[in-house]
Amino acid sequence: MLSRRVLEVAVAALTGAFGAAIALSSVGDGVSWGRAGVGAGTFPFIAGLLIVAGSLYNLVHGALHAGAPMIGWREARRWSSLFLPAAAFVAAIPFLGLHAAAGAYVFGTLAIQRRQPVVRSTAIAIVTGVAIFAVFDWAFQVTLPRGMLGAAMGY
Repeated sequence: MLSRRVLEVAVAALTGAFGAAIALSSVGDGVSWGRAGVGAGTFPFIAGLLIVAGSLYNLVHGALHAGAPMIGWREARRWSSLFLPAAAFVAAIPFLGLHAAAGAYVFGTLAIQRRQPVVRSTAIAIVTGVAIFAVFDWAFQVTLPRGMLGAAMGY
């Protein structure tokens, strides 16, 4: 299904985008050398450029080498059962907030993937959301993203 070429090109593009984001965001911090020394963004900029250079090498190397399929349908299904719920969790954070999204993720994992009883899955999901709120917001006083749901509730 997926060849080594496709996987290497995809990973190289992902790491290249990561390196470019680091380099571009560090420009605002100052990429310079002045009387006070090195600007705050100089080292992150260099690190970003090194990541981009390594990614370009991997992109060319991966594109030139054809390979046999590395991931078949069975492996892709197992991989997607891990990746898709995690991607849905991350995508839900701006809307539900981290607390509710974590509870929904735990519910989905228990009820759908593990086929646990719905009542038990719901209870564990609620305890998870409340525990995250208690530990981070109350104990450590670290405000986690509350999303549009939290804004609608007045947080």
